[in-house]
Amino acid sequence: METWEPTMSAGPLLGIALAAIVLILLLVIKFRIHAFVTLIIVSALTAIAAGIPIAGVVPTMIDGFGSTIASVALLVGLGAMIGRLVEASGGAQSLADALVNAFGAKRAPLALGIASLIMGFPIFFDAGLIVMLPVIFAVARRLDGPVLAYGMPAAGAFSVMHVFLPPHPGPVAAAEFFSADIGYILGLGLIVALPTWYVSGYLWGLFLGKKFTFKVSDALLGEQSDHDPATAASPLKVISVMMLPMLLIFCNTGVNTLSVAGTIDATNTFAEILTFIGQTPIALLLTLIITMAVLGPKDRENIEKLMDGALGPICSVILITGAGGMFGGVLRTSGIGDALADSMSDLGIPVIFAAYLVAAALRVAQGSATVALTTAAALMAPAVEAANMNEIQLALLVLATAAGSVFSSLVNDSGFWLVGRLMGMDVSTTLRTWTLNQVFISVIGFIVVLILWAILPSS
Repeated sequence: METWEPTMSAGPLLGIALAAIVLILLLVIKFRIHAFVTLIIVSALTAIAAGIPIAGVVPTMIDGFGSTIASVALLVGLGAMIGRLVEASGGAQSLADALVNAFGAKRAPLALGIASLIMGFPIFFDAGLIVMLPVIFAVARRLDGPVLAYGMPAAGAFSVMHVFLPPHPGPVAAAEFFSADIGYILGLGLIVALPTWYVSGYLWGLFLGKKFTFKVSDALLGEQSDHDPATAASPLKVISVMMLPMLLIFCNTGVNTLSVAGTIDATNTFAEILTFIGQTPIALLLTLIITMAVLGPKDRENIEKLMDGALGPICSVILITGAGGMFGGVLRTSGIGDALADSMSDLGIPVIFAAYLVAAALRVAQGSATVALTTAAALMAPAVEAANMNEIQLALLVLATAAGSVFSSLVNDSGFWLVGRLMGMDVSTTLRTWTLNQVFISVIGFIVVLILWAILPSS
């Protein structure tokens, strides 16, 4: 496999990818075959059809599955334990009551979305969503409302922050390829991200809550339990626990951003320590340990039972998400993303449109938004250098590429399965809710970028 190179052109590879996606939807929706089994079957068939040598099919599948599981299992497992402790302590219910009392029932989705925007600045999408879900579920249960009305504004908030703003890896990498200024990207990124979220996350979430009225899934926290307000953990304790991973992860992302900008040396001991404790698995592990001490029951046996009980319900989520990563990994190995990007990079259209389209094509082809953003930026870098743009234009070009990289979220995206399963949605519902959210983020974000491109100085 190390010496194998894709031989098919973009056309046949794209046809194989589209056929594979259709087959997955058909098997899951029409024939009701479990998503985990379906993804394994289609991954194997896709690898063979794309010309991957037979001896390399299984290793390719295992690589895609393993790399996804390596991160997802740690994040979801640790996050589920934190969530179970927060819920069992009564803290999630206390914070939900405090939010509802402070903002009112009608503004609860807005409050959750704004809180997620703040948390989403340094914390990555999947980790942020896992940490926030206990409060989202508690508010939905407290108001006996549809989960999407509260979950979609929060998930959309984490998504826009992850894709548009430093210190997240995609925009930072694109800034490096385009030689763009991080400060401009941050300032302009906020201008792009906030209205984009308001429409694609908040308003879309309210609409979905009326259209899809199903209630909270027990996939993460288990069944709802009543807590005595007198003994429940205070909202302040819960907020402190939720802020901790955000602060720790900011140590890592902040050091990385400053290192890319040349402000600090990332190899000195203090920076390495900050980077270590700020890596997401370590940050969540430290948060879990502190949560055990602050919110956990005094009886060690009860803590063990609570934490063990948190893992069972999310095993299916982890396995299906890993299988989604397997399918995306097969598509990446097949070369479809590279072939498609190469064929699109010479379209003869304005650079800002080309960057958006190449990133969008890569996102649809292989699933990962971060891979789509960094790959598209690398491909477009020579054209950007030749265009002789100013700092504002370079920053907007990064944001345009970022908007393209989030376009759609299909069955080859591990996030599709993570969001869908945690919020209790089947494949069809996830396509009509989360996938469209990602399309809206992409299109609305790109429109805002184009408006800024037209009105801001060009020289």
